[in-house]
Amino acid sequence: MQGGVTGILIQGSNGEAQHLSHSERFRNIVFARQTLDDAGFKDVVLLAGTGAQSARETKELCVQAKEAGAGWVLVLTPSTWAAAMGVENILKFHREVADNSPIPCMIYNFPTVTAGIDLDSDILSALATHPNIVGTKLSCGNVGKIQRLSSAFDSKSEFATFAGKSDVFLHTLLSGGAGTIGALVNVAPKIHTKVYKLFLEYQETKDASVLKEAFDLQAKISAADWAVSKIGGVGGVKAIVAKEFGYGGGTVRNPLKEANLGVIVQSDLGGKWWSAVEEVINIEKSL
Repeated sequence: MQGGVTGILIQGSNGEAQHLSHSERFRNIVFARQTLDDAGFKDVVLLAGTGAQSARETKELCVQAKEAGAGWVLVLTPSTWAAAMGVENILKFHREVADNSPIPCMIYNFPTVTAGIDLDSDILSALATHPNIVGTKLSCGNVGKIQRLSSAFDSKSEFATFAGKSDVFLHTLLSGGAGTIGALVNVAPKIHTKVYKLFLEYQETKDASVLKEAFDLQAKISAADWAVSKIGGVGGVKAIVAKEFGYGGGTVRNPLKEANLGVIVQSDLGGKWWSAVEEVINIEKSL
């Protein structure tokens, strides 16, 4: 939190939500909320992933998330029966979940983990009119989709559009989006905060040099974001945080694999990826 982030997502894709039992999810949320409160961050947003493969289970997880202390939920589209998930069923699923969730819902669009199901801006615009659906996390990284949604709905008051990748963080802000909820923020929160502050300064001053500085940092963020995805995905993020910041570990649950950074960085391609990550980490530690 001292890195400047304004909220925490627990049990997203990098949190291995699909590998956790209901009781584990509940305990994690309780622990996260209590830790934030004890550290003086009682006003910090806690968003919990509640995606499951049926509306019934998803609704149960939403209720449990509220009971555990979450303020919002992030709902992934079911994908076991991908062929059945046409527009009508997608809308029906998310509306039923939102109707029954005791806390506001955000739609999580991540085609990589939903068998290629990709919610387009028309579907998301239709869902945005639901009173209990308040935003979306777009891990598809589609800047055009971000632009269309941000233009149609005010991210501050109507429907918050977040990038799901740091790769397009500044682009999202310039499009009117709310920000980013991405894996790289776990590694380098301060550099993201720096870009956000530069964006706000540019909005106020219209100073082109400020925008250039923001884009220069964004270029480094984009390179590191891509590299992290290649260095082992979920296991890579955990291993990097443990190595560079001294907490956590690289343990992941089967079938995911732990990332052996020592081996990866010795290869030509792995070394190139690590250089991009290391550059951002060095900036992070200087801020």
